[in-house]
This record gives sequence, C-alpha cells and structure tokens, in this order.
Amino acid sequence: MNTNGRTSSKPTIVLVHGLWLTPKSWEKWIDRYERMGYNVLAPSWPGLEGGVEAVRRDPSPLRGLKVTTVVDHYERIIRKLETRPIIMGHSFGGLITQLLIDRGLGAAGVLIASAQTAGVPVLPLATIWSTIMVYGNPFAFNGTTGLSPKKFNYAFTNELNGVESQREYDRYQIPGSNRILWDAAFALLNPNAPSKVNYKNDNRAPLLFIAGGNDHLAPAAINRANMRKYAQNSTATVDYREFPRRTHHTVGQTGWQQVADFALQWATEQLRSRMTLDDAVAGYAADRTTHTESTPAVARV
Repeated sequence: MNTNGRTSSKPTIVLVHGLWLTPKSWEKWIDRYERMGYNVLAPSWPGLEGGVEAVRRDPSPLRGLKVTTVVDHYERIIRKLETRPIIMGHSFGGLITQLLIDRGLGAAGVLIASAQTAGVPVLPLATIWSTIMVYGNPFAFNGTTGLSPKKFNYAFTNELNGVESQREYDRYQIPGSNRILWDAAFALLNPNAPSKVNYKNDNRAPLLFIAGGNDHLAPAAINRANMRKYAQNSTATVDYREFPRRTHHTVGQTGWQQVADFALQWATEQLRSRMTLDDAVAGYAADRTTHTESTPAVARV
C-alpha cells in the first residue's frame, strides 16, 4: 500500500491471486504499482492470511472452499474503499474479478490468464492434463491438492527448465481447493452455476482479457471464448490482448513488466474515458438546471 503518508488521487488497485498461489505471487506488481504512486491492495483468499509456509503446514482453510465464499470475502474488503477500484485477477483470480465486476464493485477489471465464468464450455486438453490430479480423484471433492514440482513446471512455468521452475515452486506454490476446481468444471455446461455473470449487462465496468499464447493451464482459447460471451451479448466494453509467448506464470515470467504496464495503461484509460463522459453529462445537467431556475431553457443544436 501507499506508504508516503499522503492520500493518493490515483485509483486503488486490488490484485486477486489464483488457485495454488497466495498474494506473494503479485509481489513484483505490487512494488511496481506502489512506486508509481498507487494504493495497492492484494488480500489473500479467506484463511490464507498466514502466507505460503503456513498454508503448506495447514491447508485446512482450503477444504470445501467455494468460489462464492471467496468473492464475498473480497466484496467486504472492497466495500470499505471510498471509490470503486481497478481490480486485476490472475488465473482463478480472474474469475473472481469477473464476479466482483458483475456485482458492480470495480471501476475496471483486468483478467489475466483467467478461468472462465459459467456457460463457457471450453476445456482444452492442456488444461485437463494440468489438473488431472484433481479431476482424477472425485472422492476428494472437498479436499486439497498440491501440484508436484513437475506438474507445476508444466501448468505454470513451462517457459523455465526444471531447476528454474523449482525455485518458483518453492517460493509460491501452495495446495489448492479441490471444490473450487470441481465447481468450475460443473459450470462449463451450467449457465446458472455459482460462477455465473450477467453477460447482457450493458452498464457493467469495462473488462480486459489478457491471454498467453503459451499458457497450458488457462490457454488463450478459454479467454477468447469468455470474452466473446460478453461481446456477443452486451454493448459494454470488453477488450482482448494476447501475448504470444506468455505462460500461466505471466505475472512473474521474464518480461512481466510489459504485461503489468499494459494492464494499468488500459485500465486508467478506461477510467479517464468514463470520467470525461460523466463530467460532460453532469455539466449538461447542471447547465439545464441553471437555465431552468433563472430563465427558460434554450434548446441547443
């Protein structure tokens, strides 16, 4: 968070981490955005406040954890803010971000290598292979499952060799909630699942999907399909950007600065556009009120 002792006029940025990770995965982005003068919040999912080592020792808070529980947790945090923030989410954090935007809680949403919302029936083979250790054991529906170093290297850090990937694994990886992953699978063909959003909402905040062309866990095909679901049903802004060589490790992968800067530039441009429109509407309304109270309104061409 901003520690310069002054209240920043810039919007707050809320970063939402994904499955198998903690807010530590955002550490480089937090530092970069704070140096730019932004107030940055990166709360953990409920029960994960102790950090990587604590969760590895005791992953029980993740057992039976539901998507709606996580979204409700972030909603309580965001509602304490004075203004709607920019929300950025990675992986399952992207899904959570979409649900928060659907609740009207963000001024703009950036979805990085996002899991999809309900009713987007796309499940590439690479995603299945990345998560087979969970889907292959339905009896552990409410349990937790960690990624092996080898699976982490395939699903997240496939741009790295085994030694390099192990360092990332040791620093960031925690067990994941099986329930959340199963709920996402059931939602593929169920538009009324807990991860549903109103794709037809013309008044929702702008969304940006950022995909990686080398992502195994959430391939670009998922992000394109999710984006089209909005684009085909609403006039609200939804944009898409694909970085060809980015993996699911994109928030920490070499060159992450390019992604972070693009995400922030897009979001701030959306806010400026919205403010300009709101100011114009407010100014027109105020002008009409002034004329109504003092002299008959004059029609303007």
